[in-house]
Amino acid sequence: MAQHKLIVNESDVTEVTLAAMAPTPDARLRQIMEAFVRHAHDFVRQVDLTEEEFEYGLQFLARIGQANTDLHNEVTLAADVLGISTLVALRNNPCSHGQTASALLGPFWRQHSPDCRNGDTIARSNTPGEPLLVCGQVRNVNGRPIAGATVDVWQASPVGLYENQDPEQEVMNLRGKFLSDDDGRFHFRTVRPAGYPVPTDGPIGELLRAQNRHPYRPAHIHFMVSAPEHRTLITQVFADEPEALATDVVFGVTRPLVGCLERRASPKAWASEGKDGPAPAPQCRLEYDFVLQPGVPTLPEPPIE
Repeated sequence: MAQHKLIVNESDVTEVTLAAMAPTPDARLRQIMEAFVRHAHDFVRQVDLTEEEFEYGLQFLARIGQANTDLHNEVTLAADVLGISTLVALRNNPCSHGQTASALLGPFWRQHSPDCRNGDTIARSNTPGEPLLVCGQVRNVNGRPIAGATVDVWQASPVGLYENQDPEQEVMNLRGKFLSDDDGRFHFRTVRPAGYPVPTDGPIGELLRAQNRHPYRPAHIHFMVSAPEHRTLITQVFADEPEALATDVVFGVTRPLVGCLERRASPKAWASEGKDGPAPAPQCRLEYDFVLQPGVPTLPEPPIE
């Protein structure tokens, strides 16, 4: 058994801690934990952390975990508002081969969205709002269409609430899964989403108020696009005012993911997308194509049930 050095003063703590973890057999775990300890100890020294601040920080972390429920994930929200989720997404999903930019998953994805046919609406409840047609194509990095890709979509309502937050909405309202056709194309109907505040009734809301930060996200639609032999793409497409895009509370907006809403005055244009009869005016159209890179499709752990 290895002899461990006794701590004489605070300068010894980091060295002794790292020595205790050195026998970790998993090399990647050892690397991660060594880096974490070094950065955490450096943080304590850099800010000269007091015992009172340390105690409050531990209580704050505990309250983040205690705020988690089946329908709300405060831990994911914490990672989002600190920019960690976006940083991890961008570092692990570079766009160097022309693939679509990634974005954070967010705290509201649910795994078992209803299967839909192209042209269906995901607005199942009485969901007043401006009608929106969303369409696009799924391709590989060589430009070839991908048939049979799963396009999983979810969004907030025009009042800024996801269905799990709003008792007025039916279960799985504004959620759905679509399959791309032989040309890689998909389209569905919905209502135009609105920007919304992230939940602020927990410890993360306290943090935002202490930092004098607003809690708002710009209007967007979430997409998770997957296909055999391709990496799963988790992203968002945004459509909002420039100031809202530039001040997203979770730093999720990147320039390639800003879509363009096109207003369409003709009911025939709506019908031409595969639905009989005119849609209520006014109408909006959002078209966005997705490019997948080769790889193994995977699903993330759902943040809520």
